[in-house]
Amino acid sequence: MELRAVHCRLTELLAERKMTVVQLSELVDVSVVNLSVLKNDRARAIRFSTLVAICQALDCEIGELLVLH
Repeated sequence: MELRAVHCRLTELLAERKMTVVQLSELVDVSVVNLSVLKNDRARAIRFSTLVAICQALDCEIGELLVLH
């Protein structure tokens, strides 16, 4: 079985909403550095509360944010 990676579509979702990482950071109370780690697929874990906050701020479902790559 081939091991697939999780890809975070934060860049695409931010662009669609004409929002910056800084704006999202302020909305969800997560540092720009941590959002950048997530955005660049370098995150090894994410708290459910952070995931929910991001999805609420971007008005998206978890499956729109995180996809298998």
